Amino acid sequence: MTQRGSALNFRDFVAELLTTGDAVDIGKPVSPTLEAGAATRRVYDTRSPAPLFSALTEGDPGFRILGAPAGLSGRPGETYGRLAAHFGLGRDTTPRDLLEKLISAMRATPVPPRVVPTGPCKENVLTGDEVDLTRFPVPLLHQQDGGRYFGTYGFHVVRTPDERWTSWSVSRTMLHGPSTLVGPAMPQQHLGMIHRMWAERGERTPWAMVLGAPPAALAAAGMPLPAEVDESGYVGALTGSPVDVVRAETNDLYVPANSEIVLEGYISPDETAPEGPMGEYHGYSFSGSKPQPVFHVEAVTYRDQAILPVCVAGTPPEENHTIWGTMISAAGLELLRSSGLPVSMAWCSYEAATCWIVVSVDIRRLARTGMTERQLVDAVAEVLFDSHTGWLVPKVLLVADDIDITDIDQVVWAMATRSHPTTGRYAYPQAPGIPMVPYLTPEEVRAGRGGKGIVSCLLPEQFEGVTRATTASFDNSYPEELRRRVVGEWAGYGFPEAGGSPR
Repeated sequence: MTQRGSALNFRDFVAELLTTGDAVDIGKPVSPTLEAGAATRRVYDTRSPAPLFSALTEGDPGFRILGAPAGLSGRPGETYGRLAAHFGLGRDTTPRDLLEKLISAMRATPVPPRVVPTGPCKENVLTGDEVDLTRFPVPLLHQQDGGRYFGTYGFHVVRTPDERWTSWSVSRTMLHGPSTLVGPAMPQQHLGMIHRMWAERGERTPWAMVLGAPPAALAAAGMPLPAEVDESGYVGALTGSPVDVVRAETNDLYVPANSEIVLEGYISPDETAPEGPMGEYHGYSFSGSKPQPVFHVEAVTYRDQAILPVCVAGTPPEENHTIWGTMISAAGLELLRSSGLPVSMAWCSYEAATCWIVVSVDIRRLARTGMTERQLVDAVAEVLFDSHTGWLVPKVLLVADDIDITDIDQVVWAMATRSHPTTGRYAYPQAPGIPMVPYLTPEEVRAGRGGKGIVSCLLPEQFEGVTRATTASFDNSYPEELRRRVVGEWAGYGFPEAGGSPR
């Protein structure tokens, strides 16, 4: 029996978006060559519904593309609706609600996947000479890209040679040939770690890639869980149900039964090919390509009228910031809480392209610790920068808990008015970090270290648990009764839209 619900069935996820008006089925002909990418980028910019391209001009008939699967919504009160649907949550879910849901699953007992004999992903099976990836509408997403990218919103499945750990991990793949892909497998990534284990034995890495995965599984695959933790068990705990998985056609890996498209094969132990350039999550496209591992596809299975989800990476916010940033936020918050530090919230501001995480400090708890700013900053650096989570995010901003850190306007205001340019900035040049950050020097990229820092937006008196000034704003400068009257009279004043309710 097929699992149902937006968290565990991508087709149900798409149907829910269409029903709620957060996706639009585009029946007019659209080309996967740049046009689908351009329309999707426009969707991000305007916070429009997700585009489902149903009449593509390239690829075999019947295939579809879904753009912006986790883009933000422009509908009032439903900004995070598409993101929340990945976890089966309501469209009015708040960032804090999202993080608490994700953290509770981290603390819960893992629920292993359930093996089923077959599933929707087996409706069509191609093996051997039948495999031809060009049959799919593989899009060219940016005119600067070095090729067409098949995998921008999917995850890899690999397992260690001793079978103790199966990893689901996100990393892009570019079309290389009719039966090959090429893409990064960085040594610090779980994909790269396991690939190295097989390569050191001189063996191919058994591999699969899942596209149109159960949305909760895709999100978990992008979460910086610790090494040797199976994402499938986390998804079971997160959704309250084991993920249905089926055995691959050509190897002993198991993939979600509800997937739209599954590619199977192996990663060569030593073969590489040029990959890129590509428009990146930090908002830039640098010229040139890099040699990356080659993925050989020996079988493809897919649903009827399969949907290929795509993320058109670039300036924020897009899925690298909404999904990845949210999962990083949850992992970072749990790390900081578990360390005993006086932290109330952590959030990767989507607008910062996953290049910073803002940490809200409970100043009353901070005062009880007796910590100085230097001691607090060093303690946060030790917890975050020594973790896989902190490896991904180069900058940390510390702010007091009177700031709503999910509101970028408040974060910018705090940075401008509370961070001292001389004493409030701390560098950690030896901390390890992801080499994709644009401002890193060539030496830092080669070393895999540097470019890490913490900015303190904490005022001196906040280390004593107080703030000497009050905030001059609508919410803080007027009696509640007056605020309610102003909101109620908003249209009567002649303004075109009613204001929100006072907090």
